[in-house]
Amino acid sequence: MNRIPLPPMKYPLIAILRGLKPEETESVVGALIETGFTAIEIPLNSPDPLRSIETAVKMAPEGCLIGAGTVLTTADVEQLDGVGGRLMVSPNVEPSVIRLATAKGMVTMPGVFTPTEALAAAAAGASGLKFFPASVLGPAGIAAIRAVLPRDLEIAAVGGVSEANFADYAKIGVRSFGLGSSLYKPGMSAADVRQRAVATLKAYDAVHGGQE
Repeated sequence: MNRIPLPPMKYPLIAILRGLKPEETESVVGALIETGFTAIEIPLNSPDPLRSIETAVKMAPEGCLIGAGTVLTTADVEQLDGVGGRLMVSPNVEPSVIRLATAKGMVTMPGVFTPTEALAAAAAGASGLKFFPASVLGPAGIAAIRAVLPRDLEIAAVGGVSEANFADYAKIGVRSFGLGSSLYKPGMSAADVRQRAVATLKAYDAVHGGQE
């Protein structure tokens, strides 16, 4: 199956808004997009997630990647497609989920932890791999597994990652990240999120120079 590549992003960072409520979506997602984030993930174990995703899809400008995390089944993929989501993130490797999401034109980022999982996800046509939890594997663990993967496969570090360790991952060539609690926690205001987003992108620029 043809792999759907990740779109070019100045900041290859996915904002993970676990716990976001529908009534908060417009303000929080708006703050992130205005700051410079172009990839938004709302996990399906959030309150009424499909409603939030649909709101985010409708308000996001062209070029933004909006979708769901914690996508576990093909039924989840169908529901995500129904509200216009184009990003499918999962904590595991389920080839049928990856294949269906790809067939529907979605960018897919399944979660992997071992070489077996990483190669299975690549074989299923994943757009990229979400090494999770990255805080357990660490840069050295990811680098060791990456050595056996297709060179054109995008690698992202997720889980326990924040602006504090961008530089550690940069040393092994990882520049894509999923950012959760360092960026957003339930109950934070849009102003709080904007402040965290600005600090995050400033730190990213300091390491990567803001280059595409």
